[in-house]
Amino acid sequence: MPKMKTHRGAAKRFKLTGSGKLVRRKAYMNHILEPKPSKRTRRLKREAEVTGGDKSRIERLLGLK
Repeated sequence: MPKMKTHRGAAKRFKLTGSGKLVRRKAYMNHILEPKPSKRTRRLKREAEVTGGDKSRIERLLGLK
């Protein structure tokens, strides 16, 4: 059986940290930012950890498991 290819869309959206956690960007930070409060945009700039059932699915797309 041939090697599994990495899902390129997933590779651009998720990144693996040194400790092995999967990190993603938060939604609602692309456009129409002016009406959003500064407090909200500051909070959305931070990255979030991928948890739950999504984690195993993304690991498979990235070829980690």
